[in-house]
Parts: sequence; C-alpha cells; structure tokens
Amino acid sequence: MIRFLSIAAPVVYMIAIWIMSSLPHDTIVDLPNNSIDRFLKESLHLVEFAILYGLIVNAFLLNGKLTPLISLTAALFASFYGLVDEIHQAFVPYRSATFIDAIKDVTGVFIAFTIVRYMYFEKKSHIGRIMAAFSEWARPQ
Repeated sequence: MIRFLSIAAPVVYMIAIWIMSSLPHDTIVDLPNNSIDRFLKESLHLVEFAILYGLIVNAFLLNGKLTPLISLTAALFASFYGLVDEIHQAFVPYRSATFIDAIKDVTGVFIAFTIVRYMYFEKKSHIGRIMAAFSEWARPQ
C-alpha cells in the first residue's frame, strides 16, 4: 500500500498543480497585505516543483530503484512540468506566465536535486545514510 501511495502521490500533486494554476491567483489564498501576498506566491515557485521532484524521488526510493540517472530524469521531468505549467497559465484568464517564474521553478528543482545528490548519493550526511537504509529496507524482495 505504501508503494502504491508513493507512486500515486506525484500524479495527484501534478493534478493539483494543474487545477490550481487554472484558477485566478487569489482564489485559494488572498492575504490582506498585498506585498506579503505577492512575496509568498512568488516564493512558492521555488518550492512547488521541488516538491514534485521530491515526490518522484520518494516513489523511486520506496521501490528500491533510485539511481543518479533516475534522479536526474526526475529533475528534468519536474522542470519540464514547471515549464508546461507556465505555458498553461499564459492561456488562463487572470493568470500570467513569465520567464522569471519558469526560472524560479527550475531553480527550486535544481536545489532539491543538488540536496538529494549530496545527501543520498554521496552519503555525506546522517540523513543520506538513513535514506539509503530505508531504501534497502523498502526494496522489493
């Protein structure tokens, strides 16, 4: 069941991203202070697709198939989905798509990719060793 949920999580998250980017920017959250509202929403570009990358990595980690090439492929996929989402927003009324937003999407994924590479594949941290042990434990027999 855990493996199924780990595979379903990125798909559900991608659907949620698509639905939320189809709505006007102030539909879900509209803070009273415009500068804080704008700052938070612009900052989410750094996080939104990094989370998608993390969910994809987690799915492969739990299924015992995470390799450096798969991690890179997951990063490229999450970045590409960020670019597709920006193009999608260009056609949604009350939304905008900018090159800077796409750069922020890719930057967030790159930061997450670098953290996974350093912590998991190079096993330079305690968390990386825990991730490796968990991957061995969860690997299908």
